[in-house]
Amino acid sequence: MMVAAQNGHGGAYRRLLGEMSEWLTRYFQRRLPPGNVDDAIQETLLAVHRRRHTYDPQYPLGPWLAAIAKNKWVDQLRSLARRPVDELPDDMAVGDHEASVVSSSVLASLLDELRPAQAQAILLVKVQGYSIEDASGQTGLSPSAVKMNIHRGLARLSAIIEKTHDVE
Repeated sequence: MMVAAQNGHGGAYRRLLGEMSEWLTRYFQRRLPPGNVDDAIQETLLAVHRRRHTYDPQYPLGPWLAAIAKNKWVDQLRSLARRPVDELPDDMAVGDHEASVVSSSVLASLLDELRPAQAQAILLVKVQGYSIEDASGQTGLSPSAVKMNIHRGLARLSAIIEKTHDVE
């Protein structure tokens, strides 16, 4: 279907995007908070549209789409880490937070695959939003060691995700 879409067949392209949307919805619902799923899907579909000329029909479409989705997922995680966190009032009602719990659980299980120093550096800087210097002070490591742990940890996470992503 992707070959037909690359050749300009509009109907095939619409069907392809619909199928991709369904897969991306499942993919991102397991990995992101509910409020970020639609944005991630739209950004991924835009990236697919922009990069469709790079798809080689000799290879399966699933891994190509999964690689783009993984990159957009990492972008979303970076975006989430940069957002300031507002304090919530103590009397605020708690809604259904199952998806957030699942996302947190997935993140925790991924971080468990890393060396403790790498997981701590990623958690402090990329998830909780601390600066490199603040993370350095909290961990007792030099700023360059914190950066190295983040870099190596993210590379390891990327390899784990590549190896275990589930193309359905």
